[in-house]
Amino acid sequence: MERHLDLYLDYLTVERGLAANTRASYSSDLVKFLQHVEDRGIQDWSQVRFPEVMTFLSKAQEQGLAPRSRARLLAALRGFFRFMVSDSHLAVDPTANLSSPRLRRHLPDVLSVEEVERLLVQANPDTPLGQRDGAMLELLYATGLRVSELVTLTLGRVNLQVGFLVAIGKGSRERIVPMGEAATDAVRGYVTESRPRLLRGRMSEVLFVTNRGKAMTRQGFWKLLKKYGLQANLRKKITPHTLRHSFATHLLERGADLRSVQMMLGHADISTTQIYTHVARERLKQVHQKFHPRA
Repeated sequence: MERHLDLYLDYLTVERGLAANTRASYSSDLVKFLQHVEDRGIQDWSQVRFPEVMTFLSKAQEQGLAPRSRARLLAALRGFFRFMVSDSHLAVDPTANLSSPRLRRHLPDVLSVEEVERLLVQANPDTPLGQRDGAMLELLYATGLRVSELVTLTLGRVNLQVGFLVAIGKGSRERIVPMGEAATDAVRGYVTESRPRLLRGRMSEVLFVTNRGKAMTRQGFWKLLKKYGLQANLRKKITPHTLRHSFATHLLERGADLRSVQMMLGHADISTTQIYTHVARERLKQVHQKFHPRA
């Protein structure tokens, strides 16, 4: 039974191109399910039936597993059994009639344009680290990159003449994202002035480096963002994803089409991008209620 799990996980990596973190999550979920069925005396996947799957999912709910985590659990099981059927290891899929738990969609926190502008001017451009931080903030807001994409971005994937970059997203999918004039100028200034001073003769392919010449970490950038948020007197909780959310929301508020925003964000499914249309509508309602005389 473990051999079939390994075959499926290899399939996710090689053919589906899933990221290492996603593969690890699926592996953890499937190993738990394997232990569950083995505890019930099942020694072959063909013996697994609908009740065994339901019992496993019910236990997860009783243990307080959140709906989103249960949905991922079910997705892992569905994917595995579909693979087993399509590869002719099984004749019947015991998860075929299961539906995912209903998820409550939380609207992401976003900054206003004025709040973003206050944040972007906090880094001191007169120091190498400050110039680097300012360029990172400008680029993150200008492109909507994930923080993992930002800190792993290489110099060779940035075109400062044309003003675009090539991001590597989930599943190793590449996408081209325009940078805009402000971000391009900020990154160009950092590359020509501060980056050589931070590297001090050392070599690195990574665009944004520390004063030791190493790549910036996600945690390191999050700490910087938190510091600059406090300096800007922003009362909202700010994470790197807040700037990604703000990027998408501000584009849609100004008339960008959903498909273009989807491509820039690197969403595989446009339904993921549609959450930002709800954010934009909610912000319009707030403006109306605040300023309309009969609201």
